[in-house]
Amino acid sequence: MTGWRILFMGTPEFACPTLKKLLERKENVIAVYTQPDRPKGRGQKLQAPPVKELAIKNSIPVYQPARVREPEVIEQIRNLKPDLVVVVAFGQILPKSLLEIPPQGCINVHASLLPRYRGAAPLNWCIINGETETGVTTMQMDVGLDTGSMLLKKATPIDQDEDINSLHDRLSNIGAELLAETIDALRTGKLTPEPQEDSESCYAPMLKKEDGIIDWGKTAQSIHNLVRGLASWPGAVTLLDSIPVKLFRTAISAGKGIPGELLNAGKQGIEVACGEGSIIIKELQAAGGRRIDAASFIAGHPLKPGIVLTAPESGK
Repeated sequence: MTGWRILFMGTPEFACPTLKKLLERKENVIAVYTQPDRPKGRGQKLQAPPVKELAIKNSIPVYQPARVREPEVIEQIRNLKPDLVVVVAFGQILPKSLLEIPPQGCINVHASLLPRYRGAAPLNWCIINGETETGVTTMQMDVGLDTGSMLLKKATPIDQDEDINSLHDRLSNIGAELLAETIDALRTGKLTPEPQEDSESCYAPMLKKEDGIIDWGKTAQSIHNLVRGLASWPGAVTLLDSIPVKLFRTAISAGKGIPGELLNAGKQGIEVACGEGSIIIKELQAAGGRRIDAASFIAGHPLKPGIVLTAPESGK
């Protein structure tokens, strides 16, 4: 194994295809930095990040500092003598003292077409906002939040019914390929960094549970986009006949009624009026239950037209 000493920094499943690609290319991955193990699930057992599990399987040293900006962590990285740092959804902002260590810089694989959707949840927000195209950008990192000069980009369309899960998988693989192209171009001196135009940027903040509360006064398109964008977490939520439910798959229709009013319930789904148009709920999950199709839900919970769906918190 020859070439640059590459230090990889990443945490979730999204980062794994890029690490796999580096290993397939026989790159010299000297270490992996990832977030500490976190409690997960009902039992709150500690669970290792996906990147850690992948690194261990491939016998790569793993470091999990709570704060990468601590002086002892910076010194540790300096002693590893990386030529290049590759960052994919690491989850911590890198300080200037770290960015200055590798002679080839720190390259970030970001899941948007920068300067659009800087921040923690670009995939979710581009769907929620109804974008029809997104992509991946490789970027030379600086001290700002996703503000560094752009290196390479690759765009991909978003289908009107595509949800966060399929888009996540597709973009994670696009990101892996783009990073490989970026390294090749960097080695041959063919990269021309392009500064970002700040005036064209928008922010994609970290998701909160409250983001999933459905406002039935919004348009059917907006609610459909919310369901698609939050299908992995936290889910688009509402009260259906006093039952808290998460919606996972919907379709847009042209029904009319009071916002939140149940218009129809049958084999085709559960139709609910919105501020403009209606949506048909195809798949949902009641609190404590499993994800099922609408027909199965109706079989266990007969629904009559005229009831009004409301926000769980308001109960109005």
